[in-house]
Amino acid sequence: MKNLIFTLFFCFMYSSLCNAADFVEGMEDVPLMSGLAQITQDDISFGNEETRLVEAYLTSKKAKFNTVADFYKDSLPSLGWIYQGNRGNDLLFYRDGEMLEVVKESANPLIVRITVKTKP
Repeated sequence: MKNLIFTLFFCFMYSSLCNAADFVEGMEDVPLMSGLAQITQDDISFGNEETRLVEAYLTSKKAKFNTVADFYKDSLPSLGWIYQGNRGNDLLFYRDGEMLEVVKESANPLIVRITVKTKP
């Protein structure tokens, strides 16, 4: 009975979180961290059935890149992205033949570029 209650509670909480979460426009599988805003005029998206390249820019006057990095390290694995490590300040993730990069473009104001592309 305890396990049933725990399972129902977990399902309810997970459902609530998923419904409340915002995602980066054009990237239905990449959450948008609270406090970040998307710069939609700079977005890039093209591809076909075999390849894709999607790029989005996010900004904040208050957030620090370390907080953004921690958010994506914590949230992306639950969406199937596997953390591959850092290349400098850049975060790298991999999933199903695609690579996702989270890159700090500038610090003040913070501008972050997120790129999803088919891995060659």
